[in-house]
Amino acid sequence: MRLGGADFARRIDSTGASVLNSVATGRRLAFHIVLIQLLVAVSIALLFLPQGRNATLAAGMGGGAVVLGSLLLALRSFGRTPMSANAVLLRMLVGMALKWVLFLAVLYLALVRFALPPIPLLLSAVVTTLSFLFAARLKA
Repeated sequence: MRLGGADFARRIDSTGASVLNSVATGRRLAFHIVLIQLLVAVSIALLFLPQGRNATLAAGMGGGAVVLGSLLLALRSFGRTPMSANAVLLRMLVGMALKWVLFLAVLYLALVRFALPPIPLLLSAVVTTLSFLFAARLKA
């Protein structure tokens, strides 16, 4: 079935309800987004190369924290077995909480422990996060 420019698989789940997207479609899209975020994070880190090792490392850690958080969220959200809507929502909420804990831990390490410059770190994190909006619009 084609709906709004995207392909959707119409399936009947175990309860007999008709759903538009399969779990596999969601999983593919999530990992596609993580890959695009990884490419953006690496590109931004490379752009900071002329400013020195610390700026490059800060940009890499900022973007890397977002990518790892998104990967953790994707792995946590899309299980291999069918689940109820409540279980899926709970997995997504826990995944989002873990993503933020990971991001804040990396931010703490970069700024406090390693004393890296904050501008490349935050710029990379923001741009990598915003790349989600672009990546989600692409056809998986």
